[in-house]
Parts: sequence; structure tokens; C-alpha cells
Amino acid sequence: MQDTRLNRYGGHALKRLELWAENPWRRLSLLLIVLLGGFSTGVSLGSVAGVLMIIDPVGALVVVSASEIAIRARRPLLSRGGNKLLLALLDMARMGVIYGLLLEGIKTSV
Repeated sequence: MQDTRLNRYGGHALKRLELWAENPWRRLSLLLIVLLGGFSTGVSLGSVAGVLMIIDPVGALVVVSASEIAIRARRPLLSRGGNKLLLALLDMARMGVIYGLLLEGIKTSV
């Protein structure tokens, strides 16, 4: 690949994010933003699947597949040394989506 400016910035984006998140408050705020974004995505998925009753099985398949891929992506991230920010972000996003879907399911059953 050519050494373009976009390639250099894209390749170092995770490293720059890890350096930026060394401050505990920044790290906590980033994790909270990802958790709330995942929660918003989960609520949106549950609402759309509830309104369009046709795509319930397809929506469930997509959510379970994405969750399974996220779980399988944890092993290489755990074995990688150093800062585990990407692993924490992945876990927060997964927890947010699952919590949003559970809350949406409880709302519709009551």
C-alpha cells in the first residue's frame, strides 16, 4: 500500500485514541459514551423490530450474530499486550445493546 496521509492517520488512530484515553476521566467518559450509544442502538433495534413484526426473526439473527462475533473477537484482544481500550469499548458496546434490547422487551411485555 502507498504511504498516504489517510493511511498514516488511519493506521495510528487506535494508538492515538489509547494515548488520549490514558487520563482516567477521559477513559471513563469514552466508555460511558460507547455504553450509551450501544443502549440507544439496542432500543432502536427493539423498537423497529417491534413495529415491523415481519423482521423479528431476521433482527434476532442479526443481533445474535453480531454478539457472537464480538465475543469471538475478545480472545485476540485479551492475548494482545498493553492497553486494552479496544476490548473495553467492545464490551461496553455489547453490554449497551443487550441492556437496550432487554429493556425494550420488558416494556413491550408489560
